[in-house]
Amino acid sequence: MSKQDASDGIPAAEAPAKRPPLNNQALIADVSVMSGAQLFMKQDLKITDTQIEILAGIINIYSLVGSLAAGRTSDWIGRRYTMVLAAAIFFAGALIMGLAPSYAVLMLGRFVAGVGVGYALMIAPVYTAEVAPTSARGLLTSFPEVFINTGVLLGYVSNYAFHGLPVHLSWRVMFLVGAVPPVFLALGVLAMPESPRWLVMQGRIGDARRVLSKTSDSPAEAEERLADIKKAIGIPEGVGDNNDDVVVVALKNKGTHGEGVWRDLLLRPTPPVRRILIACLGLQFFQQASGIDSVVLYSPRVFQKAGLQSDNNSLGATMAVGACKTLFILVATFFLDRVGRRPLLLTSAGGMVVSLVTLASALHAIDRQPAGQATPLAGVSIAAVLAFVASFSIGMGPIAWVYSSEIFPLRLRAQGCALGTAMNRITSGAITMSFISLYKAITFAGSFYVYAGIAAAGWVFMFFFLPETRGRSLEDTEKLFGGGGGQDSSREDEGDAPKKSTELTSSQQ
Repeated sequence: MSKQDASDGIPAAEAPAKRPPLNNQALIADVSVMSGAQLFMKQDLKITDTQIEILAGIINIYSLVGSLAAGRTSDWIGRRYTMVLAAAIFFAGALIMGLAPSYAVLMLGRFVAGVGVGYALMIAPVYTAEVAPTSARGLLTSFPEVFINTGVLLGYVSNYAFHGLPVHLSWRVMFLVGAVPPVFLALGVLAMPESPRWLVMQGRIGDARRVLSKTSDSPAEAEERLADIKKAIGIPEGVGDNNDDVVVVALKNKGTHGEGVWRDLLLRPTPPVRRILIACLGLQFFQQASGIDSVVLYSPRVFQKAGLQSDNNSLGATMAVGACKTLFILVATFFLDRVGRRPLLLTSAGGMVVSLVTLASALHAIDRQPAGQATPLAGVSIAAVLAFVASFSIGMGPIAWVYSSEIFPLRLRAQGCALGTAMNRITSGAITMSFISLYKAITFAGSFYVYAGIAAAGWVFMFFFLPETRGRSLEDTEKLFGGGGGQDSSREDEGDAPKKSTELTSSQQ
C-alpha cells in the first residue's frame, strides 16, 4: 500500500516487492586511468605539464559533441541503440589512445572517447529513469553511477598494477584495458528492452505495454504507467488498449523525433520549463565546479604535496580514493528511494564543504612547515580527500543525474538532459584544464578553499531551488515546478500545441 503525502495528495511509493533486472550501463571512467597514466605519459612522450593539463581536461569539452547529439539521436533511434552507439565510440577512442604514437594521435583518441563519454553520460540515466517503476527509480537510475565508480576503481587498480612496466608500455596498457568494458556493455544493452516512453512516442503502444508489464511491480501498475504516458503525449484514451499485438502508427505531429524541442527549451520556454532547466543546469554546474574531477584526476599530485613522494605510495593512496568513492556510492543507491533526493544532496554538499576546508587547511599548514615535518598532516590530508569523495558519492555524484532525468516533461527530456550533460562537461573541462595553473598561482590550499566556497554556494542553491521528487511519477514531476502536467504542458500556449492524430492499422479499425 502507498502512503499518502498529506501536503499534496500525491502517493509516496514504497520500495517494490520485486525489482526489474538492473541495467548495468558500465563505462570505465577515463579520468581514473588518466590519473595514473599521466605520470608515465609525460616521460615517454616528453610533454609538458600544460600539455598534460589540456589532455586531461579536453575530453570534457569533446564530450559536448556527444552529449548534445545524444538527445536528438535517442529521440530518433531510441534510447537503447544510443547506448550501444556510445559504447562503440568509446571503444574506438580507447584503442586509439592506447596505440597512439604521438601527442597529436593521443589527442585524436581523446576526441573520439570524449564523444562516447558524452553520449553515455546523457543517455544512461534517461533510459533507466524511463524504464524503472516510480518506487525504485532512484535506486535503478543511480546504478550506472555505481558501475562507473567501479570502473574508476578498476582504473586505479590497473594504474597500480601496470606502473612497474617499462615507461613506454605502462600508460598504453592502462588505456587499452579501458577498451574491454564497453564491449560487454554493448552486448548487455542489446539484451535489454527499449524505453516504454520512447515506444509510446512512436505510437508503438503494444510494445510499450509489454515492456511495462516486465518492469512494473504489478499488472495494475503497468496499465497505470501506460495511461500516464499516453496522457502526457496526447494519445486518446482507449487507443491501443484492446490488442497488444497492434502497433499504432501514431503521432504524425512535430516532436516525435525531437523536432521543435530546442525552441521550447531555450527560445520560448514556459515558466515551469524555465525553472526546470535552471534546476538541471545549476545542479550539474555545482556537481563539477566543486572540484571533484580535480581531486580524482590529480590526487597523485595532491598526495605527493602532502608528503607521499614515491609513485608507489601516491598511486596506492589514489587507489584508496577509488575504493572509497565506490563504497559510498552504495549509500546513495540504497537510500535515494527511502529518504529522498534533497536530504542526501544537502548532506553531501555540507560534507564536501567541511572536507575541502580541512584539506585546504592541512595543505596550508604543510606549506608553512620545513620539509620532513609534515607527516601527521599528510594523514589529515589523505583523510580529508577520502571524506570529500565519500561526501560527493552519497549525493552530488549520482543524484545530479537521477534528478535531471526525472524533472523534464517527456517530450523535452532527452534534449533537456543533453543540455544538463553539456553543462556538466563544460564545467568539468574548465576545472580540470585549469587546476595545475590554479594551484601554481594560488597554491593547492588556495585552490581547495575556492572549491569549498563553490560547494557552499551549491548547498544554498539546492536548499532553496530543488523540490523533492521522491515518489512522483515522471509524468507528475513537472507540477513541482509550477506546471500543470498532463498533455504537452511544455508548450507556450494552446496555439502552439501539436495537433495529435492517431492513425490505426487496418486490423485495429
